[in-house]
Amino acid sequence: MNESHSVAVIGAGPAGMFAARELARAGAQVFVFNRDIKPGGLAEYGIYPDKHAMKQGLRNQFQQVLDTPGLTYYGNISLGKSADLTLDDLRECGFQAILVTVGAQGTKWLGLPGEALQGVYHAKDLVYHYNQLPPFSQKKFHFGKRVVIVGAGNVMLDIARFLMQKIKVDEVIAVVRRGPAEVKFDKKEMEYVAGHLSLRALDDELARVSAVMTAIGQEPAAARANILEALPKAQPALSAARLLFSFLASPAAILGNAENFVTGLEVEETTLTLKDGEVKARATGQKRIIPADSIVFAIGDRVDENFGLPTQGAEFAKNPTPRFPVDEISYEAFDPQTGQVLPDTFVAGWSRQASTGLVGYARKDGTNGAKAVLQYLATLPVERLNSKNLSTLLKASGKYIVSRADVRNLAELETEEAQKRGLESFKFSTNEQMLEKITTLG
Repeated sequence: MNESHSVAVIGAGPAGMFAARELARAGAQVFVFNRDIKPGGLAEYGIYPDKHAMKQGLRNQFQQVLDTPGLTYYGNISLGKSADLTLDDLRECGFQAILVTVGAQGTKWLGLPGEALQGVYHAKDLVYHYNQLPPFSQKKFHFGKRVVIVGAGNVMLDIARFLMQKIKVDEVIAVVRRGPAEVKFDKKEMEYVAGHLSLRALDDELARVSAVMTAIGQEPAAARANILEALPKAQPALSAARLLFSFLASPAAILGNAENFVTGLEVEETTLTLKDGEVKARATGQKRIIPADSIVFAIGDRVDENFGLPTQGAEFAKNPTPRFPVDEISYEAFDPQTGQVLPDTFVAGWSRQASTGLVGYARKDGTNGAKAVLQYLATLPVERLNSKNLSTLLKASGKYIVSRADVRNLAELETEEAQKRGLESFKFSTNEQMLEKITTLG
């Protein structure tokens, strides 16, 4: 493949960054377009803030990616149907392939009565808030003393940790549609919050659901041991907050008061069944109310339906019979309504499969997405990129376009600020602050 093939990578999370490196190393001319000022995506704004060493290690890797020859970084510019640039804008500039790695920026809701009440939040908004991603960093949240989190994965534990150790609420109740044997969190993540776990309340809850578990061959004692596996290395509780579980509970409605604030979550009790060896939750028709001051839904994400690509379920649609598969996986954008492939457009990371895996998964999927793009480019003659047209479009956005040098300078400034304040790390929490620092240096 000739090195003048040009590729636009949209999104600068782990999938986009490592895809861009794979493409550039293969000789492509790669342009990374990022909505945020900094690269990193969920690696920067999704990992719990106190994991300083992990975050810094990833930042170092991303800076190395930005230094790859043949790679250009454009930060602070959004792509989409109603954004600063559209996919057609990129095509008109002469990009021969587009790889979309924007993650799952849409919000998954259950469509319950009361979702518009004050105190109802989606996990992603809260994670972005405490990780200081603008403009979520400026959003105001009302929590109260008792918070329900719907979900049983690592995101639930991260949010519980924030609420109990930073906000210092009194109670966090994890509402789980299935049973104790189906929790999805890791032992390592539970270690951060296990000190807040109420053992008496957990045993009472296990006793309540034990008959349903044993009816399908599950052992309550084994489920208990799995949940408590983190106790030997549990970090000390940093507040008096309690972590509780409510199993076999499917959200049915959110209750509120005359002031439009949350007062509780109505749940429908479920029972467990086995279907083809898989545990399913089946509604029983019995309902109960869990009092709460706020509710957070940690139930996964979906892609942004307004981005400009056809969707299927929570993800962008993929070609069911891929022309350029990698490990028998399709990375090719597809329109289910017309049955046609979008020949120059590919998807990877959470854009391909929403809410799946962490940084390592995204890195591998981005790299494989790049390999699919390279197969496609090998079938094309070289076309020259219209750099003048691209520059005109970027200028017309009216935004300051952040370069890789700006990213490096900003990182150095934040490191200096952390040292001045005696902190392990520091972030400027608004785009205005970051751009002011960048442009002052420039």
